[in-house]
Amino acid sequence: MIAIYKREMLSYFTSPIGYVFVAVFLALNAFIFSLFTLMAGEGSSVGTYFMFVMFIFIILVPLLTMKSFSEERKMRTEQLLLTSPVSLMGMVFAKFLAAFTMFGGTFIAGNLINFATLYRYCEEPNTALLISSSIGILLIGSAFIAIGLFVSSLTENQLVAAIGTMGILIFLLLVGLLNSYIDSYVVRTVIDWISIYSRFGNFSYGILDPATMVYYFSICFVFMFLTVRIYEKRRWS
Repeated sequence: MIAIYKREMLSYFTSPIGYVFVAVFLALNAFIFSLFTLMAGEGSSVGTYFMFVMFIFIILVPLLTMKSFSEERKMRTEQLLLTSPVSLMGMVFAKFLAAFTMFGGTFIAGNLINFATLYRYCEEPNTALLISSSIGILLIGSAFIAIGLFVSSLTENQLVAAIGTMGILIFLLLVGLLNSYIDSYVVRTVIDWISIYSRFGNFSYGILDPATMVYYFSICFVFMFLTVRIYEKRRWS
């Protein structure tokens, strides 16, 4: 598993993908943070900043995951993974961990600078809100990565994998907006339950919600499990 993890991490820096992800995210992250906090004056909103960062991931996370399995199929190296001395779950988890390392490392590095600037120029920043929202974003990112890996395992076309992942992420984020147009209480409850954006609400108020954390972990587990099942089927087909 460690060998696969190292191989995936190396692949991010031997191709433009890793550099593009880091550069674009840091640039957009700094711009949005400055726009909604440092430059907003009395109307500054850290919560709005985190909301926009969440939507940035619709485009950026698929960059990390689109080639994870699709490239293996295209380059015909998939069989090497299937016959390697590592379990299928270990293989999937290694690729997940590599993508999450890139995602989490870039997010944390960018926000260490942002938060240091915030503490420098703001008198009383809400530390609990910053910490809880950051944890929430990392959990959402991990769920997005698991979804991206699953979609990547379905096709050998990286563009299809990226677009498919974006479609699912857009649905999970925006489905909560449908509630204002639905009269049925049961349907609204179901939509609130599956909406990633709606569940982020408690984090944006500085509250670490255990139920929501379990929900995000469950998404990771379900989509990683589905990816493993796909490769179990291919191994014996």
